[in-house]
Amino acid sequence: MSKQLHMKKQLFILLTLFVVGYSFVDAQITDAEKQLRAQSKDTLDGWKTTGVFGVNFSQTSLTNWSAGGQNSFALNGFFNLSANYKKDKNVWDNSLEMGYGLLRQGKEKTFMKTDDKIDLMSKYGREAFKDFYYATMLNFRTQMAPGYNYPNDSVVISDWLAPAYTVIALGMDYKPNKYFSAFVAPLTGKLTFVNNQKLADAGAFGVEEAKFDDSGVMISKGERTKKEFGGYIRIIYSRNEFTPEFLKNLSFMTKIDLFSNYLENPQNIDINWETLITMKVNKYITVSLNNNMIYDDDVIITLDKNDDGIIDVNGPRLQIKNIIGVGFAYKF
Repeated sequence: MSKQLHMKKQLFILLTLFVVGYSFVDAQITDAEKQLRAQSKDTLDGWKTTGVFGVNFSQTSLTNWSAGGQNSFALNGFFNLSANYKKDKNVWDNSLEMGYGLLRQGKEKTFMKTDDKIDLMSKYGREAFKDFYYATMLNFRTQMAPGYNYPNDSVVISDWLAPAYTVIALGMDYKPNKYFSAFVAPLTGKLTFVNNQKLADAGAFGVEEAKFDDSGVMISKGERTKKEFGGYIRIIYSRNEFTPEFLKNLSFMTKIDLFSNYLENPQNIDINWETLITMKVNKYITVSLNNNMIYDDDVIITLDKNDDGIIDVNGPRLQIKNIIGVGFAYKF
């Protein structure tokens, strides 16, 4: 894939994300509101739909700047949607989170990817006793575009559905109020997909790597899937109603996913912890802070600290992503 084609694909993904978000918001504030006025209250009883879509950007331009530095341009888009239902003894929570980011720095003519996420979750529960529900959950996570170990943009290290994670869990959900949920599932299946044969042959993301004979001839290709069975915990706290007065424009969400594989090294717990804080400046301008920390024992991180071609670190490590942005956002 040429650099120009790669850049056009990245921009197309970002533009698609914006169009989807804008179209959904526009539908929400036109047709949906007209229907709400016309329908009876009973027909919508139990459903609550919320979301936010926006774009953050930053630019640095330097000319004859004695302190040094590089020109840069960064653009990040996000679209989060939740649709939750509660009536009688039944609860059904659904969420979709999407994000994509690009960066161009210095004299580079191509954009580098800084964010790429699709996270879909659906959880159904039926009340067992006060604040506790028998529950089952389906979670799917992947990305939209190829990823590279920049500045090297010739070798793909991740791709569409490479990896992709599917979690199916059965357990109990504790929901004492509308802000907090703690889902504990002792029976959980986790599937890891690597839909890129080169990455699968290398054993990326924990799948079984390709096998070779003594002369280097491939005997069998790498597996594209990995199956795990274990225990799972998901804790979520989300709130956009704060007091005192100076916090009324603040929204806060944090969630942590924990998974232990019963069949292999159960003491090594996979962690995915994400926190999103947004503060409205006015109706459309928002400051956002997103932090994501991941630890997966099956994901091997290689580091060349001295940039000398010698791998200094080769093993699982804590992954951290921080995005701070100021830009346009619309909540609905």
